Amino acid sequence: MNPVTEKSAVETTKTTQSLTLVQAVTDALGTMLAEDDRVMLLGEDIGKNGGVFRATEGLQEKFGEDRVIDTPLSEAGIVGASVGLAVNGMIPIVEIQFLGFIYPAYEQIATHVTRVRMRTMSKYTVPMVIRAPYGAGVRAPEIHSDSPESLFTHMPGIKVVCPSSPADAKGLLIAAIKDPDPVLFMEPMRLYRAFREDVPEGMYEIEIGKGKKVAEGDDVTVIAWGAMVPVAKKAAEKAKARGIQCDVIDMRTLFPLDKDIIAESVQKTGRVVVVHEAHETTGVGNDILSIINKYSFLYMKAPIEKVTGFDVPVPFFALEDDYLPTTKRIDEAIEKVYTF
Repeated sequence: MNPVTEKSAVETTKTTQSLTLVQAVTDALGTMLAEDDRVMLLGEDIGKNGGVFRATEGLQEKFGEDRVIDTPLSEAGIVGASVGLAVNGMIPIVEIQFLGFIYPAYEQIATHVTRVRMRTMSKYTVPMVIRAPYGAGVRAPEIHSDSPESLFTHMPGIKVVCPSSPADAKGLLIAAIKDPDPVLFMEPMRLYRAFREDVPEGMYEIEIGKGKKVAEGDDVTVIAWGAMVPVAKKAAEKAKARGIQCDVIDMRTLFPLDKDIIAESVQKTGRVVVVHEAHETTGVGNDILSIINKYSFLYMKAPIEKVTGFDVPVPFFALEDDYLPTTKRIDEAIEKVYTF
C-alpha cells in the first residue's frame, strides 16, 4: 500500500472538490440521502439550524422534515427510537452533539444497538450510524471534549471509526451508512475546519477496518488516529531532521483494529510510539500494545512508549493544552525508543 497515494477503487475516476472535514461529512450525508430513501437523520438542532457544527446545514431544506428530523433533547430517546427504525427497514443516522453527551444513551447502545443481531440470530440487524464530534483543543466546556472511545471498542457488535482527513471522512462515513451493523463514527472537531483536501465527488467508500500509512520510515513506528494524526506527523518531521525516519500510521478504525498494518510496520522498525488523546488507563493504545506483543514481540528493539491524555477529566481552558499530547511529547518518545 502506497503511504501517500492510497485511493479507493473509484477515487481515481472521480472529479474532486476542495473540502474541510465537516464539509466532507455534509457531502457524505447528502450523497446517501439522495442515494437511498431509507436513510434518515435524527438529532438535536440538526434540521433548521444544521447542527452545532453545521454538519447537516441545508439538508432538511433539501430532503424534508421527514428525513432530517429535529429531536427532543434526549440522547437515550434518539438512539432508542433509531433502533426501532433500523429493525423496521430504515437506516437512521444519529447525531450526538458531542461524544461526551452519549452517556445517557449508553444503556441503549450496550443492551440493544449492539445485541439485536445476536439476540435474533441475525433475523434482524441494526444498520445505524451514531455520529459524534469528540476531542479536546477547541476550548469547549466540561464534558464536551471527552474521548471515551474505549467504552465502545469493548462492546462487541458495534464498529468504531475515527477519520483524520476530509477524503477519509466521506469515504468512511458512506461505508458506515452502508454497513448492515451499527457504527460509532467519531469526528475530531479539532480538525473540522483545520485544513482542506481534495475529496472525490459522488459515491465512494473506504473500507472499515483498514488503517493507512501517512508517512514512511524504517526506524520508528508512530501510531495515532483522529486529531492526533497531524500532531504525530509533525513530530515525525522533527525527528526526520535528526535523521530518524518514522512510519506514521493512521488507524482510522478503532474496532476492528487493522492487525496487519500494525504488524507490517512494527516488524520493520522494531520501535513503537502509540499516541491518543484519551486517558492512558484502558485506552485503545493498550489493545494495540497487546496486538504487538502477540504478533511482533520478537521483532522489538525497545519498550513501547505511549503518549496520551492523563487520567483526569479533560481540564478547563487554561490547562487543556497541557492535557493533550503535543509534538514535543511525541518527539521525546520517538527519541527515547530510538536511542534505547
